[in-house]
Amino acid sequence: KTISELARLSVGDRIKALGKLKIEKKYKVVSEKILEQIKNRLQYMQRVGTSYLSLDRQTRTLSGGEVQRIRLATQVGSSLVGVLYVLDEPSIGLHPRDHGRLLGILKEIRDKGNTVILVEHDKDTMEAADHIIDLGPGAGVLGGEKVAEGSLAKIKKSKKSITGQYLSGKEKVNVPAKRRKGNGLKIEVLGATGNNLKNTDLKIPLGTLCGITGVSGSGKSTLVIDTLYRALTREFYKSQRAVSPHKKIVGLENLERVIQINQKPIGRTPRSTPATYVGLFPVVRELYASLPESKIRGYKPGHFSFNVKGGRCEACTGYGVKKVEMNFMADVYVECDSCLGKRYTGQTMSLKYKDKSISDVLKMTVDEATEFFQNHKRIYSKLLTLQKVGLGYLTLGQSSTTLSGGEAQRVKLSKELSKRATGKALYILDEPTTGLHFADIKKLIQLLHELVDQGNTVLVIEHNLDVIKNCDHLIDLGPEGGTGGGRIVAQGSPEKLIKSTKSITGQYLAPYLTN
Repeated sequence: KTISELARLSVGDRIKALGKLKIEKKYKVVSEKILEQIKNRLQYMQRVGTSYLSLDRQTRTLSGGEVQRIRLATQVGSSLVGVLYVLDEPSIGLHPRDHGRLLGILKEIRDKGNTVILVEHDKDTMEAADHIIDLGPGAGVLGGEKVAEGSLAKIKKSKKSITGQYLSGKEKVNVPAKRRKGNGLKIEVLGATGNNLKNTDLKIPLGTLCGITGVSGSGKSTLVIDTLYRALTREFYKSQRAVSPHKKIVGLENLERVIQINQKPIGRTPRSTPATYVGLFPVVRELYASLPESKIRGYKPGHFSFNVKGGRCEACTGYGVKKVEMNFMADVYVECDSCLGKRYTGQTMSLKYKDKSISDVLKMTVDEATEFFQNHKRIYSKLLTLQKVGLGYLTLGQSSTTLSGGEAQRVKLSKELSKRATGKALYILDEPTTGLHFADIKKLIQLLHELVDQGNTVLVIEHNLDVIKNCDHLIDLGPEGGTGGGRIVAQGSPEKLIKSTKSITGQYLAPYLTN
């Protein structure tokens, strides 16, 4: 094989190829040490759950979890001692089967005389930890305190710790009482051959919560995002993005729109806020423009915007802060000395609704604003959906760029839930539980069920077993990752999946199907 042919092989296939390699006696002395080094490095990559990756894969195409695990593989090979390793959710995108391998490596690093700090939501990781520090009790302004610390047993006994309640089983995500059969219609992808897919046919029953499962690298994203989603966006929205090869899509007439709800930021500039994204702030501005004093002064809704000239503070152009450039160091933001961080002119802030100016409203949390606007139907309904998705702690004027991926995703869900249901929408979510706590996952599952109850179809790519057990229909890809994947090994209800001898996901799902 040429060097480029070798680079195209997955890590797992490369290990097999090296195992079959026969070397002449005269070259053994030269090659022995080199081959040993190559095998060791490949085995580390296999152990961290990335055996499906080819070595010529571009790093920019890897997920955050994959990059982190490959960096971890390089550390296992070193014999460093007295090092502090800090990992932020290394279990992202990892199938339950591979968790054990990852934890084994982390323990190996610890046993060499190092310290490992993990920021994690994963139950298996917490149960394997020597010491746990739990922050809370809530999120945002309601958090920031240490609520419990110590061994797993101590966290489980803590009455303050929500994490402890889920670890002890006092709180849990329940299995649905019954599975939906769907509306009898389907959307089908026939003959998908992108990346490692083996002429795969995907059939999704509409009107259900449908889960796509399988070990890491089995072809889930290629089938759902690169093939189905891109084909539908090309059909509905004339998208120009390349679609992975397939024969045809059947059942397009059964859908009107497709929406991908991902964890990408909802705004690119600090001016964007969750309130503007869900259409809440324009209604608040209308309310202030309708005040008798506003009408006397001739103020329109635009006067109450911090994005356009009129009522905003021009010293900071409505930011509330000023940027001080520090040349060779990071820029520093200081409070505007003209409006004192309030974003508006004194004249604009003199107009009040129930003794609160527009600036005061922006400083309210969603929970506070829900109570404040309870008699204003349009504003109240939009606030209620933000509250429903568990974002009651966010302030209305908080910059969208400061939201985590999970928060941004829930703001998007909130916007979709507030729309009038047509029943012909397909929602696609790729690992929505990334960065979410048990309590947040419980809320997320309720929201997904709510979308389906409105007559829509929700398609979710997931490794989290609490989400998987809540699906009406599962499609499990595998049996392995990389070239060993790309086939549908089992499909049907979660109860059917656990009976399949071919499904690795089914083996791990079985203990979760009891309430």
